[in-house]
Order: sequence, then structure tokens, then C-alpha cells
Amino acid sequence: MTLVLKNAEMGGLLPMGQNIEDMEVAFREYGQEIAVNRPRMRMYVPLGEPETYYWFNNIAGIVPGFKGMALRIDSSKARAVLRDGRWREEYPDDFVGLVLLFDIESCRLLAIMDDHYLSVTRVAATSAVAAKFLARQDAGVLGLFGTGEQARTQLEAMALVRPLRLAKVFSPNRANRERFAAEMAEKLKLEVRAVSDPLEVVRGADIINAATNAADPLVDGRWLEPGQHLSTLVGGDYRRKRDELDHEAYLRCDLIVVNTREQVRQDRQGNLFELLEAGKLQWESLAELGEIVAGKRSGRTGPRQITLCKNNHGMGIQFAVTARRIYELARARGIGRELDDELFLTRREGVWSP
Repeated sequence: MTLVLKNAEMGGLLPMGQNIEDMEVAFREYGQEIAVNRPRMRMYVPLGEPETYYWFNNIAGIVPGFKGMALRIDSSKARAVLRDGRWREEYPDDFVGLVLLFDIESCRLLAIMDDHYLSVTRVAATSAVAAKFLARQDAGVLGLFGTGEQARTQLEAMALVRPLRLAKVFSPNRANRERFAAEMAEKLKLEVRAVSDPLEVVRGADIINAATNAADPLVDGRWLEPGQHLSTLVGGDYRRKRDELDHEAYLRCDLIVVNTREQVRQDRQGNLFELLEAGKLQWESLAELGEIVAGKRSGRTGPRQITLCKNNHGMGIQFAVTARRIYELARARGIGRELDDELFLTRREGVWSP
């Protein structure tokens, strides 16, 4: 039987700590060339409204250690808007976002799952895996840009891999940042302080985490201090240049780690791509997270290094492990609804073949 799971049914099923452990396995297998990942592909068609497009997104990957293959697809509108004085990317109206989970031994479709919950948690788990290898062991202060769902899960995940005692959070909306600080302080039992100046987020922070929908840079490279670790989510693509870091921030980093170099090149991602094309940074100097986790390249090698994880795009391997784990937990607890998998299975009869 094929299990169908909605976002609300998955919420709370998967402990973040477990997802971080699973994600480390996924990236290790990817670095060892065991797991397989296909570059994310996006298509856009302009609609009648200003700066509004039809957007189709697909991401695929296989992690043999989890016997899972995942395909994420999205059918949605995408729109650039000016909000609180900054450009950002938003996705208006209803949409279709699905993850199809396959078993690589039986080839059967195990589950059809909403993608939103899966996406938010796998992003945070990836940032935490990177911080485990790149942030200083004694990192206790986190500077956070953003107060949305991504920011919440990023803070939760970082608190599991480093001994955080303080998180400073900035959002252009005062009410949002103060509400976020109060709620997350209660949830995580650590000090979360709302600040009104972006510079204050960076000053004295051991980890700087940008978790926003921003199109324009939030972090000025002149603010950076020795020993810091940066984590950023926005990658942008060929349609619209987006980046949470300015040129100077990239140039000041001693080590830049991306999910895959291929995706940076294919999507022409933001300020990082511009610096690479201009020869101010070298492609061979970029490390991939899988290479770091697999031990093929070094992570942080000194306490004064400035390191960066550009968690720059979705990867199928992230969905393969997250979806498989949630599928197993949902099965064990009797959550979700079932469809006869004969609806999706083609029997090997006569002339029928893939």
C-alpha cells in the first residue's frame, strides 16, 4: 500500500536530532559517491501580473543506506515583492508540493507526501551538519536573520550541535522579532534577544545564520570577525539574482562550503557566482559538504578561520532520508491514509517496460 501524508500529520513525528544524524549519513554517502543526486531544475513562465511567474521545481536523489529514492515536485506561482524596505521572493496562492518516496529494492512507491514540512526540517538539519564540522566547538552565541519557519528550525537545529547560550535575532518587523524571541526562548530554554540593528546580530556572534526570503544582502562583510561561522540559505537562480551575503563577506571567508558546486554553476547563484566568474574566487577552492563529511577535505582547521556553509539549494538526498524516516515513523503509529499501490505499479507483462 502507498501511504499518503499531509503536512499536519507529519509535524512533530521526526525529532530534529534524528534528522541531523540521518542527514550526516546522506552527505557522507554522497561524498563517498554512493548516494546519487541530480541537480535541481526549475522552470518559469511569466504570468500577467507584474513580477509573477508560474514556477515548476523538481529535485531527485537516492541514498542507498536508506534504501530510498525521493522526487520532490512543486507547481506554484513565484513573485518578487518589496516588503519592509527589502525585496524578497514569495509564493502566493495555493500550490502543489509533493515528495514521492520509492523503495530502491522493490521499486514500489512507498509514499506520497506534502513537501513543506519535509523541506523546512531537511534544510535545518543540513545547516546543523555543516556547523558540526565548521563552527568552533565552543560556539555559544548565534546571530540570526529571520523570524519565519526556516529561522525557527535553524535555531532549534543549531542548539543541538553547539552549546548555545544566546541567540540574537533581527527582522525588519519589530513585532515579529520580539514575538519570535519570546516563543523560542521558552521552547529552547536559552536566552533569545530581539535586536533592532543588523550589525548587532553579527557583532560578537560565533555563528551567523541567515534564514530569510531576502533578495538583497543582509550581511556586510566588513562586520565579520575572526572565528565566525556563517550559514546562509538563499541561493538564487538564473531568473533572479538573490543573496544574503555581499561580495566582501565571501571574500573574507577562509573556507566556503556548498551543497554542490554544479548547482552554483547551473543556477548562476548570486554574488558567489559573480566572484567565481570574475576570478576573485576559484572554483577548486569551493568544498562540497559531502566531501567534508566523508573526510575527503578538511573542515575548520583553526579557531580564527571564518567559515561559510552556503546551504544553497534543495538536494534529493535530503528528501530521501527525511521522507524515509518519517514514512517509517508514520507507519509505526498508524498515521496517514493508504492507497492501493497497484494504482501506480506497472506489472512486467507482455511488451510493457520502463
